[in-house]
Amino acid sequence: MTASAGVRFAEVIVDVHSRDLDRPFHYRIPDRFLPSVQIGARVIVPFGPRQVEGYVIGFSEQPDVERVKEILDVLDEQPPLTEELVKLADWMSHRYLASKAASVQALLPPGMRAKAAVRLILSEGVADQPANEGGSATFTHQERELLARLRQGTPVYKEKLLQQHPAWKTALQRLVQRGVIVEKHEVSQAVRTVYLNVASCLLPDADFYAVVGQIPERAFKQKEVAHWIRQHGPEVPVRDVIRATGASYSTIKALAQRGIVTLSQIEERRNPYANRFDGPLERPLQLTDAQARALNAIVGALEAGSPERILLQGVTGSGKTEIYLQAIAATVAQGRQAIVLVPEISLTPQMVERFKRRFGGQVAVLHSRLSQGERYDEWKRIRRGQVSIVVGARSAIFAPLEKIGLIVIDEEHELSYKQEEQPKYHAREVAWQRSLHHRAVLLLGSATPSLETRHMIEQGKIRRLLLPTRYNQRPLPAVKLVDMRQELQAGNRSMFSRELHRLILDRLEKREQIILFLNRRGYSTFILCRNCGYVARCPNCDISLTYHQAKGFEMLRCHYCGHSEPSVARCPACTSPYIRTFGAGTQRVEEELHKVFPAARVIRMDVDTTGTKGSHERLLRQFREGQAEILLGTQMIAKGLDFPRVSLVGVITADTSLHLPDFRAAERTFQLLTQVAGRAGRHETAGSVLIQTYHPEHYAIQYAVTQDYEEFYRQEVQIRRTLANPPFCELTVFTMQHQDREKAERLIRRLEKKLRAALQSVPNVQVLTACPAPLSKLNGKYRYHLCVKCTDFATVRPALLEGYLEYSRLARQQEGTLTVDVNAQMIL
Repeated sequence: MTASAGVRFAEVIVDVHSRDLDRPFHYRIPDRFLPSVQIGARVIVPFGPRQVEGYVIGFSEQPDVERVKEILDVLDEQPPLTEELVKLADWMSHRYLASKAASVQALLPPGMRAKAAVRLILSEGVADQPANEGGSATFTHQERELLARLRQGTPVYKEKLLQQHPAWKTALQRLVQRGVIVEKHEVSQAVRTVYLNVASCLLPDADFYAVVGQIPERAFKQKEVAHWIRQHGPEVPVRDVIRATGASYSTIKALAQRGIVTLSQIEERRNPYANRFDGPLERPLQLTDAQARALNAIVGALEAGSPERILLQGVTGSGKTEIYLQAIAATVAQGRQAIVLVPEISLTPQMVERFKRRFGGQVAVLHSRLSQGERYDEWKRIRRGQVSIVVGARSAIFAPLEKIGLIVIDEEHELSYKQEEQPKYHAREVAWQRSLHHRAVLLLGSATPSLETRHMIEQGKIRRLLLPTRYNQRPLPAVKLVDMRQELQAGNRSMFSRELHRLILDRLEKREQIILFLNRRGYSTFILCRNCGYVARCPNCDISLTYHQAKGFEMLRCHYCGHSEPSVARCPACTSPYIRTFGAGTQRVEEELHKVFPAARVIRMDVDTTGTKGSHERLLRQFREGQAEILLGTQMIAKGLDFPRVSLVGVITADTSLHLPDFRAAERTFQLLTQVAGRAGRHETAGSVLIQTYHPEHYAIQYAVTQDYEEFYRQEVQIRRTLANPPFCELTVFTMQHQDREKAERLIRRLEKKLRAALQSVPNVQVLTACPAPLSKLNGKYRYHLCVKCTDFATVRPALLEGYLEYSRLARQQEGTLTVDVNAQMIL
């Protein structure tokens, strides 16, 4: 929507993160910007002494203020946000108690947000004076050095200058106060469109040969280059011409002066998948009867043109992805578009490959392992309507598509769909809002749906489609439990039970592949002094340091704040040499595998081995190609992956997530074990799963062994109902953080008192007693939680927002922070 006749003022959300300024500001639209200032446009506006980025969210004929400043610039030819996305940002701000600016920025790709900087410029008169004249004697030595730096002519920015010369801060302040130096606020974009120089030859044959024939013989290189460009045209990158022919740029420029070639610039796409999936597109697979029934139901919902939520609940290996593919084909055939979300970066390469091979250039990809430039270029293709399908992780839900017909959330139960920074949105909720706007189908896929989703089926809010068997009737893998307490009693102190050892040897002899799962990275969980009980702990966080070992160098690391320090051979508390490592992480399991099975090749996948770009894809490709017999990893290998030769899955310990101080611990354990078990026996090779545990009697582990989701749900939901936990309430968690424990506690208790008073007459509301968070100290700050349960969030929202705004302001004044998490998924 563009400003209409008579409308000369834009309502702008400015990029200033202060809740006191969290409202639209009015700016006059200059005549030259009237055609380009639209809802969703990014603009540069004056705000106090600064220039800041802003987002146009509406228009008005006459604001209720006397002085209105003008918009200084419009950053994009096409508004980056659609009108629907602007409304979605407003909904997110309301739903998650987030600021409007943060909600808008969550919708844009990283790197697109404008970056503010302060440029230092000599004032008029001073700039023309030599360094040793014009009263320079009144300047201190540091001031003269600073002025000399500015006279060099290259741009000088305040932040970078003070990083290089922190001692110049006082001198700079004095020169600014005296008017010798002027601070100019500038705004620039972190990532921009890249342009490519190209050469083209569009002359008819007769004209081409006539003109080339007039080139003197001594300029034989020009003739060679002209023929090469014509042969490889119509548009050839100049750099390719130079690389292939050995010519210089002046040779190509001479051909342009003769009128033989034309030099121009085109946008260069930073394509992360260039030349990767060329060739004919794959045809759809033959569906089973159960798949066909599910697909027909989804297509029927698409054709009805009404928003609907559908759960596709199928056992692991039942062929859910093929249904996604064919449902998307039906969506595109209707002239509509689709978004597909996957929970893990490690799943993205495999999913991208399947979609690219089926739909080719119709697919755009958005996830955090792409460079900022790659994400920006993919995002531009989406915004320009050049693609019909978007595949990506959580933030891909904000893809600026305008004709959405289908949104797919694969593994909908996954925790990674919840954003942990403001706005703390859940992709499943945002997806439903977009579905309502576009009258689209929201398709949720899982073998182990979240309890919230399963409960909504009972309430009639979601339709369920079942795939009870694997594709082509392949059997589910046989699952066996091993009680590690009995292993210890039998004298086996290894991390591998006798049965797992036997099964690994068997699969290695058969040349089959193995997946080993342990949801803990590092070498050992902690180090402990057996003499005095000392445990190495993070100085910033209330947790023990994890022991890591690499190339003989021993380190202790905190997996929360990143603190690291060398390990110790003697106890720092009592100087005893009896300091030992306890617990096992993936690094130690890898070392043990090399000792016990020296012939086996092992690939380890965890945060420590997948930190570089493309590492997920490279490691998974190596395993698929048979370059290793064992894939060892954390939860990034537990779901969605499909390897034909994997016949054994071993869970080193099933108890890692079972005893976390979170009411969802049993659900997460059941889901994780069921998912990782599903990696075995997905093709012709029969599969086996062995789960090692110290708590074989726990119902989450028992039902994971039998793959019985319904029985697990019945038992777990009864516990949740008794305790009034989600899905029988909505949980909002306030977290107060401060370097001073007493201040953090005092502030959170004052907030608790305020909310109790405000909500005492509201039915079905519990304000729980504030208490230290399970992770009571992180990054040097003490943390306190205050939890509020309610059955109708709308009734409590005003009180929660008022309390949040008041006490977040008080916390900032006392150098603390208060955050709020609506529909909290993790309480740590």
